[in-house]
Amino acid sequence: MTEEGGGAPARVVVADDQTVVREGIVMLLGLLPGVEVVGAAADGDEAVRLVAELDPDVVLMDLRMPRCDGVEATRRIRAEHPRTQVVVLTTYADDASLFPALRAGARGYLTKDAGGDEIVRAVRSVLSGDAGLSPSIQRRLLERLSEPEPTVPEEGTEAPDGLTGRETEVLVLIADGLTNQEIARKLHVSTATVKTHINNLFAKTGLKDRAQAVRYAFGKGLVRPPGG
Repeated sequence: MTEEGGGAPARVVVADDQTVVREGIVMLLGLLPGVEVVGAAADGDEAVRLVAELDPDVVLMDLRMPRCDGVEATRRIRAEHPRTQVVVLTTYADDASLFPALRAGARGYLTKDAGGDEIVRAVRSVLSGDAGLSPSIQRRLLERLSEPEPTVPEEGTEAPDGLTGRETEVLVLIADGLTNQEIARKLHVSTATVKTHINNLFAKTGLKDRAQAVRYAFGKGLVRPPGG
């Protein structure tokens, strides 16, 4: 990362499925000192491929993308290319977006109202080993960590809404940001079995999607935020 006065700029890949947004971020970063955009990706799969090809210092990662979302792409990048850091740059700052991204290995988290200087500070922070979090995200984390710890059901106690032990286990893994395929590998079952468990737990809880499932898991005390 460039400090004032010299040094190589931070090499950055931008990942965002919206062309106008992606091109706007690339243009903005091109005007700022200390940053060199070396690639741009339209989804998570392309972001992972570009990291393998270009070995960037940082990926600015959107979360909601087709084919491979930002959480899965972050997990793959951090597992396969640990030298590359990930800073999330997204519209969403809710718990269902924030905590799975941090669990996946993101070191920074900004919302898209961040200015150029804030983005550069986050890039500099993650490359120096610190967290690159926007002030609003820092406040949210502090609020979450200051809340009383939820009571996690003890082994053998009844799961919420009549969920079976395996359905509860699948729910926790969803909250950790795992895909159906990753859950299947972890539990040593088929993807079809995982989908069956998800359909059953959604039916029992009235949940409609994975974002609601993450909020439900946190609300029921089945998982805690990072550091909690």
